[in-house]
This record gives sequence, structure tokens and C-alpha cells, in this order.
Amino acid sequence: MSKHDEVASAPQEIGKADVETVESIHKPSQNIRGKDKAAELLESSERIIVSSEENKRVLRKIDLIILPILLSVYFLQSLDKTTLSYASVFGLIEDAKLNPNSDQYSWLGSIVYIAQLVMQPIVAVLLVKFPIGKFTGIMVFTWGCILCGMAGTTSFAGLMATRFLLGAFEAAVAPAFIAVVQMWYKRSEQTNRNAAWYSMLGIVNILGSLLSYGLGHIQSDRLHSYQIIFLFCGLLTVVVSIAVYIFMPDSPMEAKFLNQHEKLVAVERLRMNQMGVASRVWKWDHVLEAFLDVKTWIWFSMLTAVSIPSGGITTFGPLIIQSFGFTKFQTILFNMPFGAVQIIATLGGAWLATRLKKKSPVLIMLCIPPIIGIIILMVVGREKKHRGVLLLGYYLTSFYPGISPLIYSWSGQNTGGDTKRKVTTSILFVGASAGNIIGPHLFKPSEKPYYRRGLRSNLALFVAIIVLVILGVLWIGVMNRKHASVRESMGKSANIVDLSMETGAQSDPEEAENAQATGVGDKAFDDVTDMKNEDFIYVY
Repeated sequence: MSKHDEVASAPQEIGKADVETVESIHKPSQNIRGKDKAAELLESSERIIVSSEENKRVLRKIDLIILPILLSVYFLQSLDKTTLSYASVFGLIEDAKLNPNSDQYSWLGSIVYIAQLVMQPIVAVLLVKFPIGKFTGIMVFTWGCILCGMAGTTSFAGLMATRFLLGAFEAAVAPAFIAVVQMWYKRSEQTNRNAAWYSMLGIVNILGSLLSYGLGHIQSDRLHSYQIIFLFCGLLTVVVSIAVYIFMPDSPMEAKFLNQHEKLVAVERLRMNQMGVASRVWKWDHVLEAFLDVKTWIWFSMLTAVSIPSGGITTFGPLIIQSFGFTKFQTILFNMPFGAVQIIATLGGAWLATRLKKKSPVLIMLCIPPIIGIIILMVVGREKKHRGVLLLGYYLTSFYPGISPLIYSWSGQNTGGDTKRKVTTSILFVGASAGNIIGPHLFKPSEKPYYRRGLRSNLALFVAIIVLVILGVLWIGVMNRKHASVRESMGKSANIVDLSMETGAQSDPEEAENAQATGVGDKAFDDVTDMKNEDFIYVY
């Protein structure tokens, strides 16, 4: 039997064992210099076919270790960042002698994102160069200490300084988590995992409100309520950071909770992503391509547009509810359903996008409730009899957090090459940071109870997101047709199935057969960009 016949018959034998080795008919280069780190692991092994059972077993082990770390750290980051809004209800504005007719409180909301914006280029380099688990643990520990320090600051200057440092050390967390999801999960699995950690924003709005409600009732002769909130959240963050440093693996190739065979499975199941895992080599051609890629700037614009309302509502949300005529404790409690809607929108949007295998229609759907909610807040009076309708409008705006994780997933799933992925993510976070800087300045305490300028701006931005999604879909169509043309010119099939977006057992035999017959996936760990890999399929 010829070698080609042996390869062609391999899929028929998959059922005899969980994993079998096959030899690709398109041999990748043996020179692994400058390639993905996964190539170093695979060079000593034949190419393997991962069965459905093996895939599920390894995926469960990955989820049990990776997800709890992502969820707990992002919960704490979101909680620590929003302590300012809770502190504002418990007298921080008065104690720090902030001028309600100035932008001082708005600047306290914005300074965190200014720090994150400044740090993004540095973060991109550090995420490529350094082990991601240890790096994240150190960042979490440092910002926990800084939050504790905020308890001792009672001036505008002191709060600005500590908030800037808080933002600087938090800047790496979300980009790191997007990179972690990309290096551990298939494209079909990434959207739900990104949504899972991002949904902690909603959990924070519920538990954070309860926590602040409880801590706010503590009577102390030495500490104000907001100081107790800062200390509790900061110390909790420090404790969790130790666990992150110890247990968070740097990559699938270095995971202590996987044996050698499971590491091979963890890497091989990512082949059809065409994205690689991690190279720890900074490549300037990837940087240039990230900046010249049209879709980078479409997603940048989307994230900027959604982050402006996010920044404003995060900082002024409790004050908006208070403007309906509620007490400070009622305000905290009525902010809790806002978090519940966030969770539903984030997880529900991710589930639907995974089901449809498309992000674009779900993104458009998630823009509709905020548009309706903002219109309600703009036209309904602030009389006591309208409180129910006003709360409904406010809760409808809380669908917006479901938008950001879908944009991050859409971008991540459409970007290949380790350096390019990190740079693209950093560009997106510059947009998100810029939006969060601008957002609080569209609202002023002196404009209560209607906050008309902020609401009008937010309405226009949600409409703009819909337009940008449509432009993104059109451009991706152009890129897919271009890659199909290149494949055809190379003698390959113009149309190939994107098996990385398949879920369930049916994808495994197909994936093996496709890879063997056509060589699709042989560039997966060469650390090449999506635009230079003709087998890369862009998802809608």
C-alpha cells in the first residue's frame, strides 16, 4: 500500500482508539525557529487525530483549571474598578471635597482608562515575551495592594494618583485573558469562554451591590464606609493573586495538570484554528500587518463606540438611579437587576452566536434594547409615578455589556499570528480605554436628573455600532473571496469547510480527513498571520 493510501484510509480507523497518529502529505518545514511554541512540542511526535472522546476529556480538564482563574480574577478586576461608584454613594465625593459642578468625579472615572490606554503598547510586548500565568499573578497582586492604598486617600490628587496606578496594573488582565482563551480553546469554544469571564461584570453589579450594602452598614469610629469597601476588596484581590501565580499555566505545552499525551491533544485540537498558540517571539511584520489591516480598525471603532456608553453608565449608573428619587441604600439595591440583565445578555448573546456560528447578527440584536432604553430615559419625566418605567429603561440599557465580548471574540477568531493577535487586541483595548475615558465626561452631576447630553450621545453610538457591524461583514466577505482565489491558484479547493467552528463529535473525523487529504492545517503552528495563510477562513 502506498503512503498516500495509508493516509487516505486513516479516518476509517479512528474508532479503534481514542487517538491515532497520521503523517501529513504536506510536510511542514522542520525548521521551527521563529515558529509557534506548539511546533516544538509536536516536532518529536507524529501528527495525531483527536477523537471526540479524547477531545471532551481534555477539554473538561482545561475548563476545570482555566475557567475558575479567569472568572475570579475578572470578577475582582470589575469589582475593584467599580468601587468608585459605590464609594460615591457613601460620601467619598463630600469627604474628598470634590466640586459637583466640575469634572473632578468624571476624571476619577476616566483616569483608570487613561492608564490602560498608555499601557497597552507595553502590555502587547509583555504578553508576547513573558509567561502569561506568572505575569498575570504579579499584576493582580500589585493592583490589590494599590486598592488597599486608596483607603488612605481623601483628596482629589491622591485619588487620581491611586486610580491611575490601579488602571496601569489592571491594563494587562483582559488582553491576557483573550490570549489565554485563544491558546487553549477551539474557535467554536472561544465565544462562550470569553463571555463567561466577561459576564463577571453582571455578577459584580449584583454581588458588588450587596457587598457595598452590607459594608456600608458597618459602624466604625476610625474608617468611613467607602474606606472599608476599598480595604476589603483590595485584600481579597491580594489573596487571590497568590493562587493565580501558583496555578495558572503559561501555555498548554507547560501545563502541569496535563500529562505529555494530553499536552499533545490540547495542542493538536487547536490545529484547525489556524491561529497558533504562543511563540514568545516579537515579529515586527506582524505589527505592521495589524496596523494596516482594515478589520482591525472596524473592530477598534466598534469597541470605542460601545465603551463610551459603558464608561458613562459604569461611573454614573448609581447616580442615574438616585436621580429617580431613591435613597442611597435603595439605589444600591435597584442597581442589582442591572447586573442580572448584563449576565443574561452576555451569556445569551454568546450562546446564540455559537449556535449561529456568526457574531454579526447577534451584535446587531444586542444594540436594540439599549436604543429603546435610552429613548425611554430621554422622554419620560422624573416624577415619582414614572419610577417603574424609568427603571425599565435603565435596565434595557444594560444589554450593552454583551456586545464587547462578542467583538473581542470576533476579532480574535479572525486574527492569526501570535504577535499580530496581541497587537490587535491592544489596539482594540486602546479604543475601549479611549471610550471609557470619554464616557464619564458626557455626564455631569450638575445635569441631573435628565443627563440629556450623555443620553443623546449614547443613542447615536449604538446606532453607529450597527452600521460598523454591517461594514465588518462586507469586508470579511471580501477577504474570504481573496483567500479562496489564492487557494484555487495553488491547486487547492477554493471552498473548504471551517471545521474549527464545528461543535460536537461530527467534526473530528471530518477534520482528520480534511487535514490529511489537503494539507489544511500544516501552517497552523508556523506563526504566520491570517492574511498570509491561504487556509485561514474568516468568520462572520
